Amino acid sequence: MTDTPHSTQLYLISPLDVGGGFPDRLARALDADEVAAFQFRVKDVDQHDAARLAAPLQEICAAHDCAFIVNDSIALAKRLGADGVHLGQSDGSPKEAREALGREAQIGVTCHASRHLALEAGEAGADYVAFGSFFPSETKASEHRPDLELLAWWQAVVEIPCVAIGGITPENCGPLVAAGADFLAVSHAIWGGDEGEAVRAFHRAIAAAAPKD
Repeated sequence: MTDTPHSTQLYLISPLDVGGGFPDRLARALDADEVAAFQFRVKDVDQHDAARLAAPLQEICAAHDCAFIVNDSIALAKRLGADGVHLGQSDGSPKEAREALGREAQIGVTCHASRHLALEAGEAGADYVAFGSFFPSETKASEHRPDLELLAWWQAVVEIPCVAIGGITPENCGPLVAAGADFLAVSHAIWGGDEGEAVRAFHRAIAAAAPKD
């Protein structure tokens, strides 16, 4: 997961149900066009079952040069040898994650709509920060509503990449791209329909909204 100047990339977040035919859906999404990262997000599943569900998805990501990020759990990320971990505000610190996962791990932190939390995360060693929810989300309720100015401010003062999350679709992502989001984190907009076409639609929308040199 690296930031490319003037380039917004896709960061897919899994649905809660990743069993059954989901590995095939992930493969179709990653075949459709470039995806920078995939976040494995399951709830109320013990670590053994989570590891079993993660294995085929991790292989698919590796084959597509897509970072495999574990949501919430430093311990699971370490067990899987994942590319990184995404931490909520109550899931441990970037420092703890770095000590457990090593220098190469990609560590992200949810910062809601807070400049203070984002700066703290950066100082603690996060590789990226996530702001949201920018729009009402089908996946996860949030009372936090950052504005576009937050993205522009972050890009102007901090080098660490930022992720925009929450209710993002190909139809509404343009202003986030123009404001400087390095990554768009999306879930329902991908898995709620044809995942391959959704990935392609995001790429078209990103290209249309990207700042021109």
